[in-house]
Amino acid sequence: MRLQAHGIGLDAPRGWEVRIALRGDEEHAPGARVRPVLHASTVALPAVRGDFGGGVTALLGAEDVFVSLFEHDPAACATPLFADRGLPRPTAADFAPNRLQRSIPGQSGSQWFFQVGGRAFCLYVVLGSHARRAALLERVRPLLATLALDASLDVPLDEPLDEPLDTAGGAR
Repeated sequence: MRLQAHGIGLDAPRGWEVRIALRGDEEHAPGARVRPVLHASTVALPAVRGDFGGGVTALLGAEDVFVSLFEHDPAACATPLFADRGLPRPTAADFAPNRLQRSIPGQSGSQWFFQVGGRAFCLYVVLGSHARRAALLERVRPLLATLALDASLDVPLDEPLDEPLDTAGGAR
């Protein structure tokens, strides 16, 4: 199933739950522009979860994966952290237990900062098993292979949205 929302599109593979949402008003300074976040996981995504998997990663088993694509302000494109252009291509060597936002025994993670079309992103991936990172990465690759990011997109907080704030997809 193809999901498309807020300038982010991808095909949700069978067995994945995917949501593309705009972060809530309470997470922004007055007058700031809202930015989307994509969450994809091989476990059910709780209704309440952190941008980088809080509330999700603790649910991962040894065969599960969590992916977050978090958009930052476009001004971040001018910083060295976001100098890489185009979608990253993760390898098993990129993953380590000490690269997790929150350490959970047995898990492994990594993150990449990059820009596409004037938009700054962080891709964060958590694998349920560090020992099985090569095999689990093969579950992530089909998801990332279909990821498409439109050029610069700004949505002001006070602008009504034509599409739902939370778009879910994927056959479980």
